[in-house]
This record gives sequence, C-alpha cells and structure tokens, in this order.
Amino acid sequence: MNRSELLENVTVALSDRGSAYGDASDNFQRIADMWSVILSRRVTMKEVALCMAAVKMARLVETPDHADSWIDLAGYAALGVEVHDR
Repeated sequence: MNRSELLENVTVALSDRGSAYGDASDNFQRIADMWSVILSRRVTMKEVALCMAAVKMARLVETPDHADSWIDLAGYAALGVEVHDR
C-alpha cells in the first residue's frame, strides 16, 4: 500500500468508525472521562488520541506488516488534530 492508498483507507475507516461509534469528540470525551476515574487524574481528549496511537505503534512493533494498524494509527493522528482544535 502506498501513502495515497493509506490515506484513502483512513478516510473510509474514519467514516465507518463514525457510523459505529458516533462523533469522535463525544467518544474521546467518554474515554477521557473513564480513564480519568481509573487514573485518578484528569485525562484530555488529546491524551486519548496519543495513547490510542501508542497502542497501534506497540502492535506494529510485533506485526509491522499489519495494514489495519497503520490505517488506525493515521486515523488517530487525524482525530488528535480534530480534538486538539476544539
């Protein structure tokens, strides 16, 4: 897969995930709220994006040829920009 194909796949994945999980900001805020309780400190939506990207990177260390993880990593980067600007 080349970079153009990756970005096209990211666009499709973000649309699919939006249909399944709702608005990304709402979802990231829910995650941040839950993690805040678990960690006993305030977690931001930006931190959710960073941590989810880290999960994908950790998985890619084990399976660097897994295309879905690359797509998800790029998707979390895109969502991180979106929630950071809010």
